[in-house]
Amino acid sequence: MTRRSVVRGAGHRLPERVVENAEFSATLDTSDAWITSRSGIERRHFAAEGECTSDLALAAARAALADAGMAPDDLDAVIVATSTPDFTFPAVATMVQAGLGMTRGFAFDMQAVCAGFVFALANADALIRGGAADRVMVIGAETFSRIMDWTDRSTCVLFGDGAGALILEAIDSADRAPRGVLATDLHSDGRQGGILHVDGGVSSTQTAGHLRMQGKEVFRHAVEKLAATATAVLRTSGVAPEELDWLVPHQANLRIITGTAAKLGLPMERVVVTVQDHGNTSAASIPLALSVAHADGRLKPGDLVLTEAIGGGLAWGSVLLRW
Repeated sequence: MTRRSVVRGAGHRLPERVVENAEFSATLDTSDAWITSRSGIERRHFAAEGECTSDLALAAARAALADAGMAPDDLDAVIVATSTPDFTFPAVATMVQAGLGMTRGFAFDMQAVCAGFVFALANADALIRGGAADRVMVIGAETFSRIMDWTDRSTCVLFGDGAGALILEAIDSADRAPRGVLATDLHSDGRQGGILHVDGGVSSTQTAGHLRMQGKEVFRHAVEKLAATATAVLRTSGVAPEELDWLVPHQANLRIITGTAAKLGLPMERVVVTVQDHGNTSAASIPLALSVAHADGRLKPGDLVLTEAIGGGLAWGSVLLRW
């Protein structure tokens, strides 16, 4: 018997305000056609004034609990992946813990930017496999609209706000085709940190700063590294790309998504794409996409799902799971 982490519930939350591409043309030299052709993004959601990352995370957590038919105290841990916390501390995860009325267990944040959810999912799986927890809520939540430079058309049109959550639960399985997390693959390269970063922080400038990105360099690294990590996690599991039911990638740019799918030999019909409606929601993008596909019935029990992401750091990785 092998102890594994199985997905028991999923949920998400998007702010009510929807921002169409055309809104940016009022203040920037850009257009809907320019944004869509370069990114595939048509709209995104922005948090309202006073609406924080923890609010989005808490709403997604409640939705995931309802989907799983669980109560807050059924959880042993909450992990929140975010680069845009409400405060330097306390952690968003502990705020979610309090908001849920969860009176036991532990909670902490993880920061690996757009790859944050993949890193958090891998860590949750390790906690479960190691026996430290039986049920873990994993959330990706961001309010990237708070760190945009609204004069920089190369970045501010790309990002959005939102949150998604999964609940993992331990099972003992001897199945040849087991459900749950099958393999993970994580990487980072701090030498490339300058091509995607925020130019502020507590220790350096005492400000939140703004996101800065060298788009061409990020694109070059993204397709190469995402294909490599996807291939590695499949090889570890003995799974061929054609066996996959779904690729659920980080939703950063449609060209990156199509390029990675092409390298894996996957038709776009087997790729979950939400970037057109959400923009790049960083650590929230994969759980958002998973929750949307779960809610609309695309993800079915037993489906083989590959998730992969790359973000500032650079940090990148992938998780293969059977839904």
